[in-house]
Amino acid sequence: MSNFVFHVVPEWLILPNSVIGSTLMVVLLSLVVIVLVRRIKFIIQVNRIPGMPGGITVIGNVFTFLVPPEEFLNRLTGYVAGMQSSGPILRTWTGPFAFFFLFTAESFEVILSSTKLIDKSRDYKNLLPWLNTGLLTSTGSKWFARRKMLTAAFHFKILEDFIQVFNEQSQILIQKLSAALEVRNDFDIYPFITLCTLDIICDTAMGCNIQAQSQSNSEYVKAVQSMREIVAARLIRPWIQPDFLFRFSNYSVNQKEALKILHGFTDGVIRKRKLERARYSLDKDTALTNQHQEDEFSPKKKRLALLDLLIDASKDGEVLSDTDIREEVDTFMFEGHDTTTASISWSLFLIGSHPHVQGRIDEELDRVFGTEDRPATAVDLNELKYLECCIKEALRLYPIGPIIARKLSEDTVIHGYTIPAHTTVALMTYILHRNPEHFPDPELYQPERFFEENSQRRHPYAYVPFSAGPRNCIGQKFALMEEKVILSSILRKFHIQALDRREELILLNELILRPRDGIRLRLTPKQKIC
Repeated sequence: MSNFVFHVVPEWLILPNSVIGSTLMVVLLSLVVIVLVRRIKFIIQVNRIPGMPGGITVIGNVFTFLVPPEEFLNRLTGYVAGMQSSGPILRTWTGPFAFFFLFTAESFEVILSSTKLIDKSRDYKNLLPWLNTGLLTSTGSKWFARRKMLTAAFHFKILEDFIQVFNEQSQILIQKLSAALEVRNDFDIYPFITLCTLDIICDTAMGCNIQAQSQSNSEYVKAVQSMREIVAARLIRPWIQPDFLFRFSNYSVNQKEALKILHGFTDGVIRKRKLERARYSLDKDTALTNQHQEDEFSPKKKRLALLDLLIDASKDGEVLSDTDIREEVDTFMFEGHDTTTASISWSLFLIGSHPHVQGRIDEELDRVFGTEDRPATAVDLNELKYLECCIKEALRLYPIGPIIARKLSEDTVIHGYTIPAHTTVALMTYILHRNPEHFPDPELYQPERFFEENSQRRHPYAYVPFSAGPRNCIGQKFALMEEKVILSSILRKFHIQALDRREELILLNELILRPRDGIRLRLTPKQKIC
C-alpha cells in the first residue's frame, strides 16, 4: 500500500514533517495577526466616539455598572446624564463588546425609523424559552410577515369589542379594593392592578378566564410571576447569562417548571379552542348551547379573542403551526399585562401626588359620566382627553421601557459618527423624555404638555413610550383603552393619595420600569369625602 502511495503522489508533494509544521505555524500566526489587526482597527474606530476608556481588556467597563439591581438604573442614567456634554453619543464596553448610548430625538429617529435596523439586542434571548420567536423577539422576513398578519388583530372595531372585558374586570378590581378597605385604607395597589390586567389579557388574547383576581394562587399566575423574575434576574446577573452556566443554577430548575405550566396551559387552550370552533362551524345550534357552558376554555358570547384571529390566519397549519400560534399568544400574555400594570400604577401614583390634577380629572369624569354608575363606552373613552394626557405624562416620566436595545445590522452614521455593524445601541428613553429642549422643567408632572397645542411642534421622536417607526408597539391603542377604563373606574369610586414621594421610590429596570416596593396609596370612597 505504501509503495502504491509513493508511486501515485509526486515527490514534490511529499514534504518533511518539519516543513508541514512550519507552514501550519505561519498560517496560524498569520490568522492571529489578521484577527489582532482587525480588532485594533475596530477598537480605534469605536474609541473615536466619546465615552469611557476601554476595549483593550476582556473586562471592559463592566465593573462600572456591576451594582445591585436597585442601583443599576440610577448608576446608568447618572453616568449618561453626566457625560452628555461629551457629545450626543456615548460609548462604553461591556466586556469586549462595544455598546453605545443614544439619548437625542435625532438619534432615535435614525434607529427607530429604519426598516433595516430592527434586530433586538442579545439581552432579549432570555425571553426565547418562553416566547420563542414571536413578534417581540423575531426579526427579518418572519417579523415582517407576522407584523403584517397581526396588525389586523388590533383594528379599532375589534378593540371596541374588548371594552366589555375591560369593564367587567375593572368592576371586579373595584370589589377587591373595597374589600381591602375594610381592613385598612392604605396599601400597595400594584398587586391588585397586576391580577386585573392578567385577567384582561387572558380573556382578550385567549378567550378564557383564569380568574386571577379571585384565585391569585393559581398555578398559571405563579408561573407568569416566576418567569418574569427569572428573566429580570438574568439581566442583572452576568454569571447566569450564558446558557451553559444558567443550567447549573436554581433559576434553570424554576424556569423548566414554569414553562411546563405556561406552555401546557396555552397548548391546551389552543387545542380546545380549535375543537370548539370546528364543532360550531358544523352545528350552529350546538355552538349556541356550548357558549353558555361554564367551561373556562369555551368562547364567551360571540366576541373573538386574538387567538381566534390567529387560528383563522393559520389556514389549518399551512401558514401557522400550533407552535407558531402559541408563541404569539404567549407574547401577547407577556407584553399585555406587565406593561399596562406599570403604566396604570405610575399614573395612579402621580395623580395621587398632585391633588389639582386629580381635581381636573374628577371634573372630566363628572362631565362624561355624570352621576350614572355605568360601564365606560368607546364614546366615553374618546371624551377622556385630560385623563389621556395624564397617562401620557406618566409614561414620559416613567417610560415602560426605559432602555430600548438594538443590534446594528450595518454601519450606521449618527450625529456624524459611524457606529460599526454588529454592535449594540441602547436608546435611553428615560433620558430622552427629560430633555429640557422638548420638555421644559422636565421633572415636573404637567399633563398639559400633551394638549394638542403644546405637542404640535415637538420633534416626532422626542416622546416614544411605545417605541416608534415600523417596530412600534402593535398594542398601544389596546393598552391606552384598557388604562382609561381601569383608571376611570378607580377614580370614579375613590379619592387617591400617594403615600411616598418620588425621590423615595426605588426603580428597577426589569425589561419594564417598575417600583421595587410597589405603589402605596391611601384610598377613600368618594361618598365619604366631605
